[in-house]
Amino acid sequence: MYTEQAWIYKRAALTPTKTALIDSTTGLHWNYEQLTSQISQWTHYLQQQNYEKGDRIVVLSQNRIELFAILFACGMTGLIYVPLNYRLSNLELQYILEDCKPVLIICDEEHQQIGDAFSGIELVLVNKILELTTNHSNYYKWSSIDPWMIIYTGGTTGKPKGVVLSFTAVNWNAMNTIISWGLSETDCTLNYMPMFHTGGINALCIPILMAGGTVVIGSRFQAEAALEALNTYNTTISLFVPTMYQAMFNTEYIKAATFPTVKVFLAGGAPCPHSIYDKFQEKGILFKEGYGLTEAGPNNFYIDPLIAYSKKGSVGKSMQFNEVKIINQAGKECRVDEIGELYISGKHLFTHYWNNKVATELTLQNGWLKSGDLARFDKDGYYYIVGRKKEMIITGGENVYPQEVEQCLILHSSVREAAVIGIPDNKWGECVTAFICCNAHTLSSEELISHCKKYLGSYKVPKKILFVDALPRTDVGKIDKKKLYELEKEGSNKVIAKRGTE
Repeated sequence: MYTEQAWIYKRAALTPTKTALIDSTTGLHWNYEQLTSQISQWTHYLQQQNYEKGDRIVVLSQNRIELFAILFACGMTGLIYVPLNYRLSNLELQYILEDCKPVLIICDEEHQQIGDAFSGIELVLVNKILELTTNHSNYYKWSSIDPWMIIYTGGTTGKPKGVVLSFTAVNWNAMNTIISWGLSETDCTLNYMPMFHTGGINALCIPILMAGGTVVIGSRFQAEAALEALNTYNTTISLFVPTMYQAMFNTEYIKAATFPTVKVFLAGGAPCPHSIYDKFQEKGILFKEGYGLTEAGPNNFYIDPLIAYSKKGSVGKSMQFNEVKIINQAGKECRVDEIGELYISGKHLFTHYWNNKVATELTLQNGWLKSGDLARFDKDGYYYIVGRKKEMIITGGENVYPQEVEQCLILHSSVREAAVIGIPDNKWGECVTAFICCNAHTLSSEELISHCKKYLGSYKVPKKILFVDALPRTDVGKIDKKKLYELEKEGSNKVIAKRGTE
């Protein structure tokens, strides 16, 4: 009997010999028939354990194609798939494990020491049951629509929250992406996004599998190896975060490389410097940005790559089967170019935060998700993400959006990366503070301030500038602004420049 969980078997019936998954690290290939065989093996194993419907299965592993078999097998057996960030400390993992209370931890060989720290939870290795065989048709245990996965947020502004995603949410995100982005069985993606993150599971992997295409999984990102893999596997569309693109453009390989099968490169996970657009445009390669969050999709917008260069920084317009709106501080919908909070609606939204009713009620209201992100739209209806609502700086009574200042700083040829935060200040309320990674050690704060004054109003120009070797990042490549506040507090005596009052 067909259920919403079982669409992967329908796909395998349609194209059994088509390559579904490739592991670029091990060279392992699975066609769709082999993938469903692996799903059946895990389904059989999980059912033999007599777990209860809705029990949580935690997975702690580097990217590998076997994780898809476990993911779908959890769906077949009414269990909830919970991928965790293997880079977390035991103390951080303990918080999440106590929150979701799993009945089983599945891990790769590299992380099996977690069993010593959490000996009270059953543990098996990813490759434990690979030799089992079974008939998948006997193992459709649940036919109702249940939560499929819990993905924990990064926790950069507080404790991680468990985002509960149903089959409906995941599948509608996939269908919406396929239709809006024009994906098909001819598409192939290379994925280095971590598979404990929605970007590594739901941005392109699930949609392309649903469409019957090919997903190539990479483990540890290395810029040159990733670039070579894009051509080796004849990829058509791939998602990378901006820091990955910056590393790619620092390689020798890309200088002479062409990517004849690639339709478009996609950036997500963090705002993309406009310099990345320029580099792709110089090479004649199509490039665009996307926007999403674990609680919604993560795919919400589409922009034609042919338009993206004339709308740098725009994520486009809402996809076919979702709606967006921007609400100002008065609770009214924004006008053209007015900045407000982005709201999203659609069947791809998360169900609730695990064990967190208060946060759920604050985020989901009347069928709309309050994203916490500030946005605007232009006269042509194209949307732009301005920054996080919590990160907006109010200095001297004026609103400053860090992303605007960061984009200005990056325009300087000697600036490799920039991050801007607001530090509490007795006079200004908040002090615009910039962290700078340089290409040239001789860059002075005075030079940067002069540069900013050409493009920004005086109240937006950083009052503090700190030069650092590297910006702290989360495990999915986003700048960790919580750690920037800690760095400023610890090293305020190392400020290179402190601009005078205006």
